[in-house]
Amino acid sequence: MILIKNGKIYTMENGILDGASILIKNGKIAEIGYDIKTNGDVEIIDAKGKLVMPGFIDAHTHLGITESSIGFEGSDHNERTDPITPHLRAIDAINPNDIAFKEAVEKGITCTATGPGSANVIGGEFVAIKTYGNIIDDMVVKKSVGMKCAFGENPKRVYNEKGKMPITRMGIAGLLREALFKAKDYKNRIEATKGDYSKRPAFDMKNEALLKVLNKEIPLKVHAHRADDILTAMRIADEFDVDLTLEHCTEGHLIAKRIKNANLDAIVGPIMTHRSKFELANRSFITPKVLSENGVKVALMTDHPVIPLHLLPVCASLAVKAGLDEMEALKALTINPAEILKIDDRVGSIKIGKDADIAIWDGNPLEISSEVIYTIIDGQIVYKKCQ
Repeated sequence: MILIKNGKIYTMENGILDGASILIKNGKIAEIGYDIKTNGDVEIIDAKGKLVMPGFIDAHTHLGITESSIGFEGSDHNERTDPITPHLRAIDAINPNDIAFKEAVEKGITCTATGPGSANVIGGEFVAIKTYGNIIDDMVVKKSVGMKCAFGENPKRVYNEKGKMPITRMGIAGLLREALFKAKDYKNRIEATKGDYSKRPAFDMKNEALLKVLNKEIPLKVHAHRADDILTAMRIADEFDVDLTLEHCTEGHLIAKRIKNANLDAIVGPIMTHRSKFELANRSFITPKVLSENGVKVALMTDHPVIPLHLLPVCASLAVKAGLDEMEALKALTINPAEILKIDDRVGSIKIGKDADIAIWDGNPLEISSEVIYTIIDGQIVYKKCQ
């Protein structure tokens, strides 16, 4: 057991509890209050004068799939041989020994969604994982949190070089529709058999993977920077009655009301990058602010390794500097990504029964000089700053 006492606790769901304590037992948050009694062997952390936060969550990375310091051998995020690859799963490419995991833990980032890149129109499944461990299967929070698909320049560029479809935005939309139509037909044929296996259509792994999208088990996790690409994604989602989350959403501030009216969530970023391509021309630090003020639920992301994952708090700081409300920025690192990824039953806030994923800071996490002094994941101290 661990008792964190006397801290300023940002619960992220039930306000701020100043001078309160948290009892951690069997990897979970067992009790929160001001007068917690303990018996037996308890490790005590005195957090007086410190901020106690839920572990931060990055809702969109390529952590462990694009490994640090390796190059091609560690670059496993884009299967650039086929524009439609929904049957790929991120978990099969993650190396938990990538040094970026250690760097994330040292900055209080305890969970992330990681998955395929944006070379393909449909890239495969994202997985939500903890950032500490040595066996990836034991680090999984939720094995599938979204089906990656991509609009805009990236698939155009990749397949233009190969001289094959898609080399236009029409081609991207056409291939995505075709894949969804095929999966819908596959689903209808299965349902028409009424359980008679002998009449079932021949097994198709791509269609099987897309059934999760059609059945609304997972959303399309849509890479879209430009406003027109965002609107195309929304149009296709309406056509097929599927869920989606907007990833990057770089020009989201230009159509914020439309996004809100569609009741969509936005995972915004990376916002600390050079405008390296045309679709980033309107990249702005104000995007999280404008979306949030229009009622859109916003999470922030690094797109690691585009921005190294451990700089996630800095991204939030810059968004605050551009006008994002400070508490909304903290929500964009905690409860919002947890809710968007549908893992908020386990992480994203300090609440009895949730995983004990906690970071203790010596100051405001949005101040660049602040440091994490403890990181706890699943009730285990996995990082302690040397005093």
